[in-house]
Amino acid sequence: MKTNFLSLGEIISRHFHRVLNAVLRLQEELLKVPKPVPQDSTDERWKWFKNCLGALDGTYVKVKVAEVDKPSYRNRKGDLATNVLGVCSQDMQFIHVLPGWEGSMADGRVLRDALSRRNGLPINDGYYYMVDAGYTSSKGFLA
Repeated sequence: MKTNFLSLGEIISRHFHRVLNAVLRLQEELLKVPKPVPQDSTDERWKWFKNCLGALDGTYVKVKVAEVDKPSYRNRKGDLATNVLGVCSQDMQFIHVLPGWEGSMADGRVLRDALSRRNGLPINDGYYYMVDAGYTSSKGFLA
């Protein structure tokens, strides 16, 4: 953006953060409230997962960072990236998104942060999310 529009990086960063804050204020409109798979579900893909709220996984988004920050943003494949946690419902609607972690950060650490935040990932007793092998099976998560 800085190169294409010949603007200062600080100006672009300021406006980008304004957009992010606006999206956060609209989270109740943009993000779906999780609903568990019902006991009488007939959906062939989900009927085996009673009380499942959805699935989650992390993904990497390539980024450009200052030279001093490159080591912490370098992921295991050597790319400079940020680690983004995405949580989706059974019908592929986003429930929760947590961007901004350095690419070198493990998926489990990003998930712990998502759970500890004030408006973090919601998990009620008796319900769970499906996760991949990068996470561990624990209360609220089925690997």
